Amino acid sequence: MKKFSKIALSVMVIGTVAFFTSCNDDDDTTTPILEASIYERLGGTKMIQDPDAVDGVLIEEGRLSYRKVVNSTVGLIVADIQSGAQGNLSAHFAPLLGEVSAGNTTNLAILVDNFTDFFSFNTGGTNAINTYSGLGMVEAHDPSINGRMGVKSTEADYNKFVGYVGAAAVVNGVPADSELYADIVDVLLSLKGPIVQE
Repeated sequence: MKKFSKIALSVMVIGTVAFFTSCNDDDDTTTPILEASIYERLGGTKMIQDPDAVDGVLIEEGRLSYRKVVNSTVGLIVADIQSGAQGNLSAHFAPLLGEVSAGNTTNLAILVDNFTDFFSFNTGGTNAINTYSGLGMVEAHDPSINGRMGVKSTEADYNKFVGYVGAAAVVNGVPADSELYADIVDVLLSLKGPIVQE
């Protein structure tokens, strides 16, 4: 009997609250304006000529924007490694760097595509071309599971990586003081937990 009484009381309270809030005469009838996704703000699904392909090959502008940022990020990481910059990420990319030094760029192309797919899909790119089918974040960044990773990431390593992506976004036309830039960094920061494993 006690269970029935508590349930009945709960239903009455919920019903009363629902009745009074639904009868409120200051109901807002305006439709909320939804902010465009990051992908849309980077160009979205508008089809444009792919500058890296033969004439007539089109790419979504949002995907191209991400690919440019990814390529620039890789370039910044490699430049720091080549110059011996303090805190560079050479240990993380050692397997890949070894392959590229030997003239094999296949896995570099796969990394760029996976990174582009991941960010395109997870920031609003809903077309089939933007489907990410790679490893989960924990597995992708654990060298014992993914032989493509040289070492586990520390927080300092990850912050360095976020800095590379931010600099690459600026190089590709995203102002550092813009909401879009802040949103991109927020996405990266939201991934810190599964990636930082050391």
